[in-house]
Amino acid sequence: MITVRPGSHVLRLLQLLSVAGEMPVSTLSLLGSGRVLLALAHKLESVQDIRFEASGQVLRVKLLQISGRKGRRSIRLYKKGLAALDLLRPGLYNWYMDRFRNHNFTNDLSHTERNHRVAEAIAACFVAGVETDPYTLPLLQKEAIRRTVPDTPCFYVARDFKNTADETNKTMYARIVGSLFYPGGCFAVYNTRNAVMKWNGLGEVKASANLQELARMNAGIDEVSSALLFGNNAEVALKTILESDKSRRLELRFDRIYRQVHFIPLDRDGIRLIRLLILPDWNERLLTALFNNSQRSFNLGTMEYDAIIGDKMILSHLDGDITRLIRFREALSQGTYKADVVCYPWQAGFVRSYLSGLAGIRELGMDAVEDTLYVH
Repeated sequence: MITVRPGSHVLRLLQLLSVAGEMPVSTLSLLGSGRVLLALAHKLESVQDIRFEASGQVLRVKLLQISGRKGRRSIRLYKKGLAALDLLRPGLYNWYMDRFRNHNFTNDLSHTERNHRVAEAIAACFVAGVETDPYTLPLLQKEAIRRTVPDTPCFYVARDFKNTADETNKTMYARIVGSLFYPGGCFAVYNTRNAVMKWNGLGEVKASANLQELARMNAGIDEVSSALLFGNNAEVALKTILESDKSRRLELRFDRIYRQVHFIPLDRDGIRLIRLLILPDWNERLLTALFNNSQRSFNLGTMEYDAIIGDKMILSHLDGDITRLIRFREALSQGTYKADVVCYPWQAGFVRSYLSGLAGIRELGMDAVEDTLYVH
């Protein structure tokens, strides 16, 4: 017998599938041990006794199905397993059926890929402690300026705010997968996965404008100028940004629509980084912890950097902002500056390769950053 209880792997699977519809097999490693969760998923492909601890009810059912070709295999709830939804939460079955067209999923590659990008973003935010359940989150609205968004971090899937756009057809092909609200700010959310993302500049401009209006109307946030870019590889994320630079219209470039683009790896390090980026006033707290006021630049220099120590300009890459790193590299290549970049050990290889000797690397462990920000 498998018991659905708080913190259990089966509960995490059910929760994610209830809000994402389907998820790639590779996403399992975000929820815990990929090996353990895959074994559980295969077990749930056969009939099992599923006990729900909260109610004591037992459901004998095949809960999951795994389908698709290697490299894009999907996990979905089995049709008869949908009975588990109302045991999780009354009314969830009807909500799910309405949201996912009566449990009707297409195997079309583009639709599957889109669903997988969304599911991975949901999973990473979910594990990071962000509220991701659209069944319980208040709906975003454009009727009046009022505090709709909760005071705690929450993730809205793009379909929920694209539908509020006045001209939905102009945003439906945008690559944005969601938005992450946190105290004092909002991130647009994208996911490259393993490939350079095709950039729909005009669609993204309209999606950004729509999100910005929603942030103002529902959270009192005047500007959405930052994005999270999920992916399996920092080099691919970099190429995604640089590919958008080829647009003949500068205003359609990724780094023009969003001044800050934070790369979030789809792994445990990425989840830890999300937890830092959703802290109130995280950027100022981070820079205050790193540098004395006498060292800080306070954005007064002719190029972007955070501090001067001795004769070296220092840039913090602890927030994973690739667009800022790009601008820093461009400035270094045009002068004879001495510079260092502060980054996490897992970022060091990418940063060192990209800067090609233009700056030194100072590694700082995530434990030290977390201890400082979580305590203060």
